[in-house]
Amino acid sequence: MQHLLNHATTRGATDPDGPLLHYATGRPISRRRYDYIWNRVKRHLPWAATQQISTHWLRHTTLTWIERHFGFATAHAYAGHFNHHDTATGTYVKASLEDIATALAHTTQPDKPSPHPDNDT
Repeated sequence: MQHLLNHATTRGATDPDGPLLHYATGRPISRRRYDYIWNRVKRHLPWAATQQISTHWLRHTTLTWIERHFGFATAHAYAGHFNHHDTATGTYVKASLEDIATALAHTTQPDKPSPHPDNDT
């Protein structure tokens, strides 16, 4: 994570909510560039090609893990989906900022004990 933050800083990223990866000129990389990076990764790591690893795959995998460990409401909010009325359950359950921060801490600090040890898969 520190390497990604350093990259963003040295490449001119100024918006903390904006794109992370930038060209040396400071311009955010495009979707096409992400495609190129993942194709290159897959050429060098056959398992990544077999598993069809992509940015979307990472997002899906992360959100699935968060949902299983922290619940639907936290995964929903972690994904940036703040419209809670798109499902019947979403009308009644909401994650707090603390819930989201806890999930983030556990995804970036894997050695941290789980708040739900009986659900550690």
